[in-house]
Amino acid sequence: MTEKTTGASYAAAGVDIEAGDRAVELMKEWVKKTQRPEVLGGLGGFAGLFDASALKRYERPLLASATDGVGTKVDIARQLGVYDTIGHDLVAMVMDDIVVCGAEPLFMTDYICVGKVHPERVAQIVKGIAEGCVLAGCALVGGETAEHPGLLGPDDFDVAGAGTGVVEYDRLLGPDRIRTGDAVIAMASSGLHSNGYSLVRHVLFDRAGMSLDQHVEELGRTLGEELLEPTKIYSLDCMALTRTAEVHAYSHITGGGLAANLARVIPDHLHATVDRSTWTPGAIFDLVGKAGQVEQLELEKTLNMGVGMMAVVPQESVDVALTALADRGVDAWVAGEILDRGDHAEGATLTGSYEG
Repeated sequence: MTEKTTGASYAAAGVDIEAGDRAVELMKEWVKKTQRPEVLGGLGGFAGLFDASALKRYERPLLASATDGVGTKVDIARQLGVYDTIGHDLVAMVMDDIVVCGAEPLFMTDYICVGKVHPERVAQIVKGIAEGCVLAGCALVGGETAEHPGLLGPDDFDVAGAGTGVVEYDRLLGPDRIRTGDAVIAMASSGLHSNGYSLVRHVLFDRAGMSLDQHVEELGRTLGEELLEPTKIYSLDCMALTRTAEVHAYSHITGGGLAANLARVIPDHLHATVDRSTWTPGAIFDLVGKAGQVEQLELEKTLNMGVGMMAVVPQESVDVALTALADRGVDAWVAGEILDRGDHAEGATLTGSYEG
């Protein structure tokens, strides 16, 4: 008698559709919290819908879009089993890029790739994304959860997102507005943000042999708590500042460091100088530098060094800008100025030495 064989199935291949459906049900309550009046329909459709008639109030609306992930910071979340903060990082990476040009964040979609769907875990990730969207003032209109057994381990995951914003053509911020004599205002970061974690993990774990549950006196908490500190979301702060004071440009300090990102918004005939002596980087930056014997210039090319966003404003707007940011609880200060390019090859340089 021939033994009967069982036919192949999606579940046998490692994909659990029922678990995916359960994850969608769990995340619905969080997505609902991000809704704006322009959003139509609910979660679960094939596409998110946003009522574009809201853009009729614009004379010449420009749509701004961006996409990003959070890099190897997701591995810190995985190791700690903390999944409801990594979404803040994702929203910050996407929407703070969009607001740089003066655009209002409108909506976002996400992509979560997992080795195995754990519904509660996926829902926690989406919870963080939804909370981030609220902080950025945008709607989370949809997304995708993909299960990749065989490519990712059961506990492995990654996240990515894309966002859209809108700005009036004649209010577009950027290099064309910057003038000689403008001031560069720095806004404090919440820590490492979501950049440079490949270097940070290599230095602290591989070279220094530190552990995530290790209490670090100079940090005032465990290493894991410090490394998982969510990226600050500046979107609403920048929008409020633009309404209150004259702003010529913003620069989101992400991968590549402060000088390189600031240079992206400086016109070819001008140069930005940033004085290190105007602030003291947080203890985590010093820890990474010392633990890995990383040279200062290498740190500055990789990490934000305590500055997450910069604004270029005319001198006469400095006081108003600083007051507006302070009123919103943003630690900000004048860190530099705009000069003629002269002999400088780069668009921006750091000068002086850090305080402390």
